[in-house]
Amino acid sequence: MIRAEHIHKSFGETKVLKGIDYVFEKGKCNLVIGKSGAGKTVLLKILVGLLPPTEGHVWFDDLDLCNLGKKELRALRMRIGMLFQGSALFDSMTVEENIRFPLDMFTNKTKKEKQMRVDYCLERVDMVGVNDRYPSETSGGMQKRVGIARSIVLQPDYLFCDEPNSGLDPKTSIVIDELINDITKEQNITTVINTHDMNSVLEIGDNILLLHMGNIAWSGSKDEVLDAQNEYLQDFIFASPFLKKIKDRITG
Repeated sequence: MIRAEHIHKSFGETKVLKGIDYVFEKGKCNLVIGKSGAGKTVLLKILVGLLPPTEGHVWFDDLDLCNLGKKELRALRMRIGMLFQGSALFDSMTVEENIRFPLDMFTNKTKKEKQMRVDYCLERVDMVGVNDRYPSETSGGMQKRVGIARSIVLQPDYLFCDEPNSGLDPKTSIVIDELINDITKEQNITTVINTHDMNSVLEIGDNILLLHMGNIAWSGSKDEVLDAQNEYLQDFIFASPFLKKIKDRITG
């Protein structure tokens, strides 16, 4: 469980987050949605400890992120997995080396133990046999799956995904969504996903947090989205002219 407690964030005179109180549940896909400039990226950076809040606290179960020493913070970060928007793979490293990188950095596992863990993670994301390929030799969807494998190699308790479907075609996006959802449930991870993808919202959104101008505008589940009478949520869902036409036909 991750709890945001009265989170404020300002940059000079600009207030980006204005008192966010929310619980990201364990074993659930917790989605953060909203238009550009709503504060999603800033909130995500605060949750992972890349930015300090101007006011408030972030709790990882019983640990207050904002008051941890260097040793405690390092230990917590070993329990956090991160899937970056552009996968953020090292071009000069093979797929295997990319996935093994966190193990080399943060553990004292033997070479055999590392190999077993890397192979397991590759198998879990359906990438068996690509150990020696370089990122440039794989597709965007494959790179995203390698990114997922690297994010879970340390067996994290918490997983953060920043726009995991960015740049992917619809079919591949569904595959990535299902993979993240399955891993979240299987390993009972607290997963936080920053996304614009409405398919993700409707398919894997166990808990959905809508931000608008730094405030919580709505929260609920995927089962409540389409029937919710919230102007900001409706505006977000039907931002596409194509979807708006479908809505008008249904309601007209």
